[in-house]
Amino acid sequence: MALENLNFNLNFTKSRLSKNQQYILLLVFASGFFLGTAAAIVSHSIRRISYNSSVIVAEDQSIVKYSQAIKNFGICPKPKGEVYTAEEIKKCSPNSVELSEVPNTLRSNILENMATNAALNSVPKESSSTCINPITEKAYTSEELTKLYRVAKNDEERTSASRLIRSCSALRVIPDALPSSKNEEALLSSLNKIFLISGWTPDSLSPSGESYEADFGNNLNTFQVNLSLETDIATTMRVLNNVERSIRDFNITHATIEWNEGNSLVMDAKANAYYMDATNLREVTKTMSAGGN
Repeated sequence: MALENLNFNLNFTKSRLSKNQQYILLLVFASGFFLGTAAAIVSHSIRRISYNSSVIVAEDQSIVKYSQAIKNFGICPKPKGEVYTAEEIKKCSPNSVELSEVPNTLRSNILENMATNAALNSVPKESSSTCINPITEKAYTSEELTKLYRVAKNDEERTSASRLIRSCSALRVIPDALPSSKNEEALLSSLNKIFLISGWTPDSLSPSGESYEADFGNNLNTFQVNLSLETDIATTMRVLNNVERSIRDFNITHATIEWNEGNSLVMDAKANAYYMDATNLREVTKTMSAGGN
């Protein structure tokens, strides 16, 4: 009888231990599950917060850069704060902005300083009916053109004044000196005029067809023109001097000169002319991802 009681107690104890172990294992499993879930949630939250912070920082940087570009170009009046608000951008009308509202910007420097530059104005300009002031019946002065822009009352008047400034003020010299496109016809026409001013009618004047990028910059290009003349020494010197004085830069890279009877010269030459690619603002798109790539 005592032995049977002992066996019963042992079996009962094993049964209780087994159940306790099961409870403990279940508790450990549940604790691990909840701990792992909590860790995953915390990790996800941290990554999400970090990602959102990166997006906000990138957005703030974009706003600062856009605002700086707008201020530098003089597109809108200066903002009240460090950057433009959405309301300020919405109210801004670039064609209605007066120069007094955007001092020391690219816009004001071009229209006030470069358009009235005395050195550029010293370059002779062609007479054009569009550049004649109907009041004075003389060519517009730079000051008159700038005044037209200042007193413009609407977008149409300001656009018209801007067009006159580009074509009739000192600014006209800039595209003449360094065009923004390869225009061989205009180049040959300019050379032909130089020769006629020099008192010589060219026998041969043509582009060589060669075009390549210059070493001065990625957007500066050059192409060659061929020219030949046969005339007296004085005329040849006048041609070369007028080519040298031209507002358009010509760089003679190769020339052969032969003497003929009667004190005349035969010259065959190749010259480089330059033009610059049009420059545009490049908008950069930045992709943000939670993985940091």
